[in-house]
Amino acid sequence: MLHIMSTSVEPATERSADAVNEEIRALWLRSGGTLTGEQREEYRRLVLEWATAAPQPVKAA
Repeated sequence: MLHIMSTSVEPATERSADAVNEEIRALWLRSGGTLTGEQREEYRRLVLEWATAAPQPVKAA
């Protein structure tokens, strides 16, 4: 699944961490392992989105 690059800071919809991770992997695959400046910005946005969507560890009481 490939997504069109967005220029907005906030994700249009809340996606699962798995969905965002899939997009990160696709970005790296398309780039051939070397990100351009524009791709690095997209990667940064995706990592932030992934971190927000990823399950948070439960703290022991």
